[in-house]
Amino acid sequence: MNPEDAGRPGDTEQPQDTAPPTVERVLPPRAGLTTPENPWPLRLLSENLHAYIARCDPTWVEGQVVELNQRARVTYLTLRDVDEEISVPVTLFAREMAQMETPLERGMRVVAQVKPDFWTKTGRLSMIGQGVRPVGLGDLLVRIERLRRALAEEGLFDADRKKPLPPLPNRVGLITGRNSDAEKDVVRNARLRWPSVEFEIRNVAVQGTSAVRGVMGALEDLDADPEVDVIIIARGGGAFEDLLPFSDEMLLRAVAAATTPVVSAIGHENDQPLLDFVADLRASTPTDAGKRVVPDWAEEKAQVARARVVLDRAVLQFLDREQAALDSIRSRPVLDQPEGMVLVREEDVDRLRERALRTVLHRTEREKDTIVQMKHRVRALSPQETLSRGYAVVMTEGGAVVKSSEQVTVGDPLGIRLAHGELAVRTDSTSSRQPGEPTD
Repeated sequence: MNPEDAGRPGDTEQPQDTAPPTVERVLPPRAGLTTPENPWPLRLLSENLHAYIARCDPTWVEGQVVELNQRARVTYLTLRDVDEEISVPVTLFAREMAQMETPLERGMRVVAQVKPDFWTKTGRLSMIGQGVRPVGLGDLLVRIERLRRALAEEGLFDADRKKPLPPLPNRVGLITGRNSDAEKDVVRNARLRWPSVEFEIRNVAVQGTSAVRGVMGALEDLDADPEVDVIIIARGGGAFEDLLPFSDEMLLRAVAAATTPVVSAIGHENDQPLLDFVADLRASTPTDAGKRVVPDWAEEKAQVARARVVLDRAVLQFLDREQAALDSIRSRPVLDQPEGMVLVREEDVDRLRERALRTVLHRTEREKDTIVQMKHRVRALSPQETLSRGYAVVMTEGGAVVKSSEQVTVGDPLGIRLAHGELAVRTDSTSSRQPGEPTD
């Protein structure tokens, strides 16, 4: 809001000291047009501010009463934001106080309709309140239930998005109040179960207006530490109003977005903050959280001892079973008297060798007879055998076989091959008589 927009162009004022009484000074119509030589009177600025602020609409706000000064005709109180360190003074008149069914007290959470008012004489800005009413437990429960349903519809409570806790964390992050019983319970019970467990502790406010941002900052710091394997958010119980920061939407979304598993350890039984639904694991108390994030050293040692007994028994049973199998194999004849098997096989080999030798000899003799018979048939069909029966082969001087008398003429030299040797002759006469024809 810029108060210079509320300047009234027609406003003028008769200067008293800087000009003669007969000269009238024209005031600037806007605050931005004022100069050291032509300033506004202070009352004009105050009146313009009052007129500008008077046009603001009344607003319903929620806050906590941190200061209360009640007088006969007016009551002055200070409202503080429920999440931030922001305070605003509010003025209530007697009629508003008379209409309230529940008297105001410090620490009470209220809803009021406030309208800004600028007091022109002192230049003070105040809030005029009306319709003040306490925020009851039922109203807070309705808001929390509405938020719970909205987050459930988004899937922030689903079991499949919850991260499992590590079996043995290297370092445990702890967010809790300074020197609180919750811190002592978590550390003591965790170290009783696992003495070597290490902690990375962040002490923050766990109630009040700064609790949400303090827990969120510590959560972001621990979530960014690669050595922290699990984070515990612990508080040792308290009234319902004290647990409201653990149902804040910003904190719940920060827990849901964390990559490190988060354990909710708020010491309460009747009322559950929404942190229990968003966290990866809910512990009923800080003591329960210290027990659940680390294993029990004595139990783990006993399990190792039992596992060793089971392993020893299994190894011995395996060795006994394999020894029995070896004894059974060694008792068989093939291993008990291995030479007997060799002797039996040697006799079989000798018998088979003799049988094979006889078969080969018989087959060889038979094939020899076949070869002799084939030789006789070949010889019977050979030209030499024909020559041996008295036939002869007549050839020309060039070596060609004479098959017809037409191939030679009288006086041609011829060669005659006999069964043994050759003859050289000369053609004396030729005749074309065919075999079987009578001679002349």
